[in-house]
Amino acid sequence: MNPLTRKDPLDDFFRGFFVRPVEYGGMPVEAPDIKVDVKEQDKAYVVHAEMPGIKKEDIHVTIDGSTVSISAERKQEKEVKEGERVSEGDLLLELWNLDLVAEMGLAESQASASEASAKAACLRAEEAQREADRKSRLHKSGAVSEETIDQAQTQAQTSSADCDAARAQAKVSDARIGVAKANLERTRLHAPFTGVIAKINGELEEYVTPSPPGIATLPVVDLVDDACFYVVAPIDEVDAMGIKVGMAARISLDAFGDRRFDAEVRRIACYVLDVEKQARTVEVEAIFVNGDDSLELLAGYSADLEIVLEMREGVLRMPTEAVQEGNKVLVFDRAEGVLKERKIEAGLSNWKYTQVAAGLTEGEEVVLPAGKQGLVDSAPARIAEESGK
Repeated sequence: MNPLTRKDPLDDFFRGFFVRPVEYGGMPVEAPDIKVDVKEQDKAYVVHAEMPGIKKEDIHVTIDGSTVSISAERKQEKEVKEGERVSEGDLLLELWNLDLVAEMGLAESQASASEASAKAACLRAEEAQREADRKSRLHKSGAVSEETIDQAQTQAQTSSADCDAARAQAKVSDARIGVAKANLERTRLHAPFTGVIAKINGELEEYVTPSPPGIATLPVVDLVDDACFYVVAPIDEVDAMGIKVGMAARISLDAFGDRRFDAEVRRIACYVLDVEKQARTVEVEAIFVNGDDSLELLAGYSADLEIVLEMREGVLRMPTEAVQEGNKVLVFDRAEGVLKERKIEAGLSNWKYTQVAAGLTEGEEVVLPAGKQGLVDSAPARIAEESGK
């Protein structure tokens, strides 16, 4: 049997860290008081607001005439539970990261200060340039000395260089915000796809430590994608050469009895598995053709995969389990009440049916399963129903 498989769970995440499983429930909570500082400049007003713990993308600024409104939304965190459905991007767990949150706030504050310093430096540079231009005009009329104009021009150039340096420092501060964000995101695990939380191997405020070398550590969160089911099956290397992507296949599941599901080969491994005490096989994946079939499935079902290499219609067939070694079968002779061994010419065959190209005619009765003790050529036999047994 081959296990029904879905996308791999999140393995080896966040080993040796303090974990905090959470979920964004999307419920707004009361916002903290906002400290606002307003500064007036020549052509604009600069508003500096401090909102610790609020993400930039959750801050909204609206302007209505002369009124400026600043609002922020902070989402409430809830513990995620096994069996719950999460969407792509939802927060699954978070490590202890108050120090990184503080570093993030510090980086944002430094960036704001650097931007303000750059604006101030550039304003001084503009003023120095205007002063140099004015003294240059006065110098032409002889009102100021050569030394004075040299000093004014040097001051203007120096202020311009200070402006460029301040702008460069502001870019460095912005880059530090990116570094702080990256470090903070390393402490958060978001759902890479929409699915169901199958297992949480940890508790709130619990420490998870790595296992000794050679022993696998359980993933903190097993997330199951139930939107796409597929079957992985090992195929003997001898048969693998005849399999191509896109070939028709059939899937049978123990949980569904004799029901068969139409499938299609999606992937063929590019290597041969050599497992000790097992045949050398090639891994093949098949997907369900009818998407509605997967609505009834659960992860981990045992499955058998049958790939259709060739199909023939209108031929004589018999159960494969009735065929003995050497393509021999035992046919029941009703007239004589004995079993007679007969060699057949087999055609196409799978685990359930074998085509009979020659050796049998339609309606003849064969014995199954083959190989059962006492079932030999010329052995007396009778139909159980007819004998009253």
